[in-house]
Amino acid sequence: MKKLLFTICLIISFVIIYAQEDPIKVIVIGAHPDDCDGDAGGTAILWAKMGHHVKFVSLTNGDAGHYAKGGGELAKIRIAEAEEAGRRFGVEYLVLDNHDGELMPTLENRLKVIREIRKWNADVVIGPRLNDYHPDHRNTAILMQDAAYLVIVPNIAPDVPALKKNPVFLYAEDRFQKPNPFEPDIAVIIDEVFDQKIYGMAAHASQYFDWLPWTSGNLDRVPKDEQSRLEMLGKRRTNSPNASVRECLKKWYGDSAEHAKHAEAFEICEYGKQPNDEEILRLFPMLKTAAF
Repeated sequence: MKKLLFTICLIISFVIIYAQEDPIKVIVIGAHPDDCDGDAGGTAILWAKMGHHVKFVSLTNGDAGHYAKGGGELAKIRIAEAEEAGRRFGVEYLVLDNHDGELMPTLENRLKVIREIRKWNADVVIGPRLNDYHPDHRNTAILMQDAAYLVIVPNIAPDVPALKKNPVFLYAEDRFQKPNPFEPDIAVIIDEVFDQKIYGMAAHASQYFDWLPWTSGNLDRVPKDEQSRLEMLGKRRTNSPNASVRECLKKWYGDSAEHAKHAEAFEICEYGKQPNDEEILRLFPMLKTAAF
């Protein structure tokens, strides 16, 4: 009985402490209006379900990513898809008006990124690493890294107040090995929200059911009905955590990590705040809940 009462008190204390904390503010930065979804969509859903605030930002309008459409017509389609994806994920979604395939790490774009991070008052910023096949992805990584210190410098972009604290900047997982492979510091099991993540990604129909199948020569294999499309996308996005991610999961979830089917992993960027484990648990409360 004493053990049961102790457990109940501990649960109540945890709920009270959690309820008193301010919502965590997360901004995910991608090059195109579907990048954030794949990189951190599952973790974003978990944050949103816990009452925290997530914003996806695409640095280009995606106006080149199609085989039959382009320019302003395609940009409108992709912006509408991003808005629908935001509703499905439970996040805000912003698409900036830079041309797809032409993104450069200019001062103008750097200031745009700094302003968006500041306006969101971000605690966590997530984006791609420099290792990538697509120049827009690489340049997005440069822009994120260049903003990592300057977001706290008052004389840079002074029209938006500088942050009083540096956010934690994180790289999303990728498969590239050279010049250096991805090294996970944080990994989140997303099994419970994987179907919702796929449903959110499916809002980008022009990409997942037109453009990407066309680039791989599989356009004729795309099913017509929604359920079959969701199943197809789910199968293509099902990747069991690799050895390094599985080891990282064990740190945060213990033995239950062995049963994880889907995870999202993140590497801490050296240019932002360097969090200890206690701070990571505060910023990723889904880990604290799992461990508890």
